[in-house]
Amino acid sequence: MSEVSKVEDGQIVSLEYSLLVDGELMDSSVGHEPLEFLQGVGNIIPGLENELYGMAVGESKKVTVSAADGYGELDPDAYADVPRADFPENIPAEVGTELQVQDEHGQPMYARIDLVTDDVIRLDFNHPLAGKELNFDVKIVGLRAASAEETEHGHAHGDGHHH
Repeated sequence: MSEVSKVEDGQIVSLEYSLLVDGELMDSSVGHEPLEFLQGVGNIIPGLENELYGMAVGESKKVTVSAADGYGELDPDAYADVPRADFPENIPAEVGTELQVQDEHGQPMYARIDLVTDDVIRLDFNHPLAGKELNFDVKIVGLRAASAEETEHGHAHGDGHHH
């Protein structure tokens, strides 16, 4: 594979990153495998992807991503009230509890309990990081040209690629 010097579209970027939200470490690849993705096709959130252009291997950067360019603003409609009587007994009815429910198509959706009253449990279907400013610490640890197959499929084929 030919060496690539700077991040541009159509490259497989290996990124070491840490994500801080409200001063709290939410996620980090440090000590694990770096994140591998195809640049320029929206594999990662747009606000971060845009900031990586032109970075070289070994280069680090702090990137602040607004909610709009990250996981979106909070959606005031992404809440649902469930009668407490219908709520599964095996799930703790406490604010902040995360649970998985199915939408009408049987697709898993994640929700967090937002409010608990005697009658109703309100679920919040917003992404946990919606409405939040994201503070990334990123370091480019590898760059290579994407293979034809990767370009065609629109994502990196690492050992542990997951969707």
